[in-house]
Amino acid sequence: MKKSAIALALAATLSLVGSAFAGDLVIKGSTTVLPIAQSAAEKFMESNSDVAITVSGGGSGNGIKAIIDGTTDVANASRFIKNKEVSAAVENGTYPVPFAVAMDALIPVVHPSNRIKDLSIEQLKKIYKGEITNWKEVGGADAKIAVVGRDTSSGTYEVWESKIMNKDRVTQRALVVASNGAMVQTVAKNKLAIGYIGLGYLDKSVNALTVGGIEGTVKSVLDGDYPVSRYLYMFTKGWPTGDTLKFINFVLSDAGQEIVGNTGYIPLR
Repeated sequence: MKKSAIALALAATLSLVGSAFAGDLVIKGSTTVLPIAQSAAEKFMESNSDVAITVSGGGSGNGIKAIIDGTTDVANASRFIKNKEVSAAVENGTYPVPFAVAMDALIPVVHPSNRIKDLSIEQLKKIYKGEITNWKEVGGADAKIAVVGRDTSSGTYEVWESKIMNKDRVTQRALVVASNGAMVQTVAKNKLAIGYIGLGYLDKSVNALTVGGIEGTVKSVLDGDYPVSRYLYMFTKGWPTGDTLKFINFVLSDAGQEIVGNTGYIPLR
């Protein structure tokens, strides 16, 4: 919450002092934040026709790496930047500035035919460690569990590792996918699979599980009850100016936060 408040305060201050310059804007990083960035960019360009925005995914780690390398104007990330990444950026002459733009819940998902509705954090951890390998061990059918995880450049992976795995390793038998979209497609096609996605990717092709009896909703996240929630960020190369500043201010405006809600995530206010 403290990081978010700082980021929002910075944005409010910067909105008073910035100036606009037409041109190109490059946005890279988290596939979780991607729907917000894409929708916001489309809306922003409608009223700023002299600005061309390019948005791509690739994962939070790759987005922050692009900020460090100076190959993007904005890095989307579903986790906060690490100290070693800040150090690398500073060595390259850049100081990444965070802006919290939304909140999210990480939702465990299974195939619609799976009768399991709820798992505790301890059960999720044992499944992803490979200690629970059959659905009957958690009240399901007598069938092997197909664990699906995310690649290590994913911010979603790092939040899952922090909040569920608590420094333990994911089983090497897990199938690794590169995006939230790929996770949904994989679980939807495999009756034995379990995976996890950001709230904005939840659809009827998969079933959402509650965690410890708590459903991941706007209310449970804002109340602090849902145990696997997080902030979503956009990082800039130093204090934003020109089109970058205008875009960040737009995402944090009422119109931008409405886009956050419309893409399935949780607005900050």
